[in-house]
Amino acid sequence: MSTLRFPDAEALADLGTFVARARSLDADGAIRLQAQGLALAAYVGVLPGRGLMAEGAVLGMRVMPLAEPAELDTTVPLAGITDRLARTGTADARSLDVPPTTVSAGWAAVAPPRQGWERVGELPTAALKAVATQGIEEIAHGAPTGSGGHAVTSLRERVWSRMAETVPPVPAGAAFAAYALGFLGGGDAAVFMHGRWTRVSTSAGHVLLR
Repeated sequence: MSTLRFPDAEALADLGTFVARARSLDADGAIRLQAQGLALAAYVGVLPGRGLMAEGAVLGMRVMPLAEPAELDTTVPLAGITDRLARTGTADARSLDVPPTTVSAGWAAVAPPRQGWERVGELPTAALKAVATQGIEEIAHGAPTGSGGHAVTSLRERVWSRMAETVPPVPAGAAFAAYALGFLGGGDAAVFMHGRWTRVSTSAGHVLLR
């Protein structure tokens, strides 16, 4: 069993908050944990994308410090992390035993690039929040209670795949992910490109799209 050791209880609680927000979007979702040295990158899927390679998938990512070097790359159920955190005692509130049960997630099959990103602009976080809330309202009104699952899925894909009227433009799904995961505080969000990848970054986290 792998154990990740964090510098303090707040760092571990930060992971717990990230997992809780991701589970509010998909209670049965997964999280990819990539530890290298003293940094842990945690990825969650926000929008699933299409096909075997999950084209159009939208991911959320948080980077957290570790107190001890670790090497790890595994994808586990979000629920497994929640259970582990719930059992963490106050005497060892800085350690997480990684669940041994792994899962397969289409969005986790292709890792985003770590280097070579080109900064292409900035967006006010308020603008991203507006795009997200407008999309949520559109889906709520366009898919009332009783709508079939296929109709709802199709509407969500249309709303979140279209480009927002921002400069630079980003898919509306990026705004939704940043809003849902609590990444939109004050200030601006930086927008980066790398080939087919787009990244929207704030001080609270990153949204990645391909």
